[in-house]
Amino acid sequence: MQTRLPPSNLYLREEELRRGVELLYFAYRDFTGDPDNILIKQQFGRAHHRVLYFVGRNPNIPVSGLLKLLRITKQSLSRVLSQLMDEGYIVQEQGIMDRRQRLLKLTEKGIKFEAELFSSQRERIARAYKNAGPEAVSGFWEVLLNIIDGEHRDSVLKQIEK
Repeated sequence: MQTRLPPSNLYLREEELRRGVELLYFAYRDFTGDPDNILIKQQFGRAHHRVLYFVGRNPNIPVSGLLKLLRITKQSLSRVLSQLMDEGYIVQEQGIMDRRQRLLKLTEKGIKFEAELFSSQRERIARAYKNAGPEAVSGFWEVLLNIIDGEHRDSVLKQIEK
């Protein structure tokens, strides 16, 4: 599908900016839709999905590291994390060097569930990348990176370059 592109000298006009925001909203709706349907069966929400995803990508991440990565409060993480641990998706262990540290990792059940959630998103992203082509993918990454607050870009780059 060919998208109508704005003329290069008009891409910062109000209408083009609004179109970009709307496309981002609609893309996010569809990107999260399939996992939302899976999550609801477990009485989980998007916060659970984010925790599962980032704990899966960062085995043995300290709770403090997850808080920093997600930029959420202890209180909001506590509820979600407790539910995921109580239902056997995540385990928490003491740190080896610092016994006060609480390290998180997915259980086998958590690994399987996270893979199921990611599967539909992987297919959607792969299809979009293939249809758009490598130059568009590179531009898309650049736009997304520049949407992220400047002071957080370096930590995001470290995270995604693992």
